[in-house]
Amino acid sequence: MKRVESENDETQTIEVEVKALALDERTNVPVVLLKEIEGERILPIWIGPAEASAIAIVLEDIEPQRPMTHDLMLSLVDGFRASVQKIVITELKDNTFFARIILIHGERLISVDARPSDSLALALRAKAPIYVTDSIFDRQSGPPAAAGPEDRAEALRRYLRNLDLKDFGRLEE
Repeated sequence: MKRVESENDETQTIEVEVKALALDERTNVPVVLLKEIEGERILPIWIGPAEASAIAIVLEDIEPQRPMTHDLMLSLVDGFRASVQKIVITELKDNTFFARIILIHGERLISVDARPSDSLALALRAKAPIYVTDSIFDRQSGPPAAAGPEDRAEALRRYLRNLDLKDFGRLEE
């Protein structure tokens, strides 16, 4: 689904960088850690192995023999004379993150619904900035084993206060 994005979107966003791609040793699930560029907050997003591989290829500066899916996406965007302006991780609903890829085509902004992992893989290839809505940092997902919403929120606060990248099997930092 796509929509045209207005320039005066009132949602507060925070620019982040991919700080690390890691393996959560408790769950054996890949996790990408996004860190505020001008702050200390970290947003962990658990992703699938294929998406982790697509992100790792860029972080590790590996040149695949054939274009990967996200390379193809970028080629299509370029072919339509558009560019990736930014990606925004927009919301967290039922422990699932949502994102939008913001393309610019001439004077027009086009917003495309996408998974955060695919958005990150594309943004890294396009060297486009990555943003997270500020409200997500207040409502972010905790470790998958947490129970109810209040328990997840409290577990996450404790988890993030004590977060040390050494707790993850680092793939890239």
